[in-house]
Amino acid sequence: MELGAFSVSLSVKDLAVSQRFYEALGFEQVSGVAEEGWMVLRNGTTVIGLFQDMFKGNMLTFNPGWLRGGEALDTFTDIREIQAQLRAEGIEPEERLDEGESGPAYMTLVDPDGNKIFIDQHVPAPSQD
Repeated sequence: MELGAFSVSLSVKDLAVSQRFYEALGFEQVSGVAEEGWMVLRNGTTVIGLFQDMFKGNMLTFNPGWLRGGEALDTFTDIREIQAQLRAEGIEPEERLDEGESGPAYMTLVDPDGNKIFIDQHVPAPSQD
């Protein structure tokens, strides 16, 4: 199962303060809207998201259909197939998606140690030609 691009999503108290901190470490903003309380930063191949007042705790984030730089892939494992494979393995998502739908979608998991995993597909499912 291919989960796509990986990043760490950090829940921050003050977006501007956190941005300055990570920029001092060499990160640069590549997307996001500060007025909406979020931004994505990159340092080489490392990607982190900063999110103020959007969720509690930090999360591992995967984006099916994306390369590390946010470029869409022509072929990839659709999030609905990922969910079906996980459920077949006995892993129930905390927040499931409707497998009958199509298009962008997300789901959340919690690993055995309580760590949150966010799987967020921004692109439509690949065509089945």
